[in-house]
Amino acid sequence: MKKIILTSEKLKAARKRLLQMHFESGVGHIGGNLSALDSMLVIFHEYLEADDKFILSKGHSAGALYTSLWSIGRLQDADLKLFHKDDTLLAGHPPAKGIAEIPFATGSLGHGLSLAAGTALGFKLKNSAAQVICLTSDGEWQEGSTWEALIFSCHQKLNNLTVLVDHNNLQGFGSTTDTASMAPLWKKFQGFDVEVQVIDGHDLDAIRAALSGEQTRFRIIILKTIKGRGVSFMEHRMDSHYLPLTENQFRMASEELDSL
Repeated sequence: MKKIILTSEKLKAARKRLLQMHFESGVGHIGGNLSALDSMLVIFHEYLEADDKFILSKGHSAGALYTSLWSIGRLQDADLKLFHKDDTLLAGHPPAKGIAEIPFATGSLGHGLSLAAGTALGFKLKNSAAQVICLTSDGEWQEGSTWEALIFSCHQKLNNLTVLVDHNNLQGFGSTTDTASMAPLWKKFQGFDVEVQVIDGHDLDAIRAALSGEQTRFRIIILKTIKGRGVSFMEHRMDSHYLPLTENQFRMASEELDSL
């Protein structure tokens, strides 16, 4: 995969395109897409090699995934216009087939890490140098299956697997702390044989540094993020989890991004 340095201009264009896509389709889940977009753009622009796999476990952020593929030229504007339409490949959650960069259908939370662990083990058994990167939400760590996959990954010493946690502190029905607190999440991970980093999930250089470091063990990178990042009236807002943009909100968000 050809690597292209992610610039602030490309990041701004991707944010605007993501908002346009969601507005035109009348679909929500924008806040969690904006919290995860920066890391996904860095991964697709700068890190994935041809045989590597990226698995989006938090499937409701499919919009950020499609926008990242658009940003590197794998999807076109005409493709994004079909987002969430009947018979489209660009469903509300990633599709099971049809897009080479999307190896699995995901969306039922708590399953993506198991798929990533199995893929990483398969690479090791084949003596492949390919890497696997899996992006989870923070709410997913309330799922038992995610912890089972963590135990498996540690036991199998999957040093070719990196898990990112989009830690924006909000889930569908409230804050992650009020719903079923796992705080501090990094401390829970430290109880396992796993490398843990906590970084600013909107600092592109911090993301690059975390992904570039030598990997000797299964590793988890906790991204401290902001739901609705980049649009002031959406940031830290619960209603940005599900609700689509109104015409007036789309206009205000576009003007704000244009002024950056």
